[in-house]
Amino acid sequence: MHAPCAVYARDRWHRGGREIRAVDISSVYAESEKEAQQYKWIESEKAGCDLGEAAIRRWVQNHWWGYLRARWLEHLHGKRFWVELDRGDFGLLQRRFNDNSLLLDRILDRLKTGQENLDVILWALDWSIPMGPVLEILEALDINSRRLAHRFDPVACSTPPQTSPAPLCR
Repeated sequence: MHAPCAVYARDRWHRGGREIRAVDISSVYAESEKEAQQYKWIESEKAGCDLGEAAIRRWVQNHWWGYLRARWLEHLHGKRFWVELDRGDFGLLQRRFNDNSLLLDRILDRLKTGQENLDVILWALDWSIPMGPVLEILEALDINSRRLAHRFDPVACSTPPQTSPAPLCR
């Protein structure tokens, strides 16, 4: 049985003279749950015992932000629609910055590796790249408002830190 937000289609149709293509519609949380469970299984196999929630928390700590960044970039490119991400951002890179595609690619390369706005600005300064277009792209991408807390994250559940492992947030 498929998750409720996991729809996959490659059909294309036309509406108003324009080709429309169906896209994957997925949930960041449902898919990350699968990734975390797979990580737990692999790490438990290596250890020879079930690592349980500790492995899930380690996945969140070590991989959540990179996982989310990769999903956000898929959303911006219009490759997959992630229901938790901003609807207006879907396919944004296909609609904007055609006149600055090389600069956009260089900025996206940096964001893919986990760099933040300040890193991109410092890179642009080091290479004497005009700041106007760089800031225009960074403002449109608005990476700082596109962060989601993982549901296993105690902060996301508004619970105080505990000394013993906290239960999974639901």
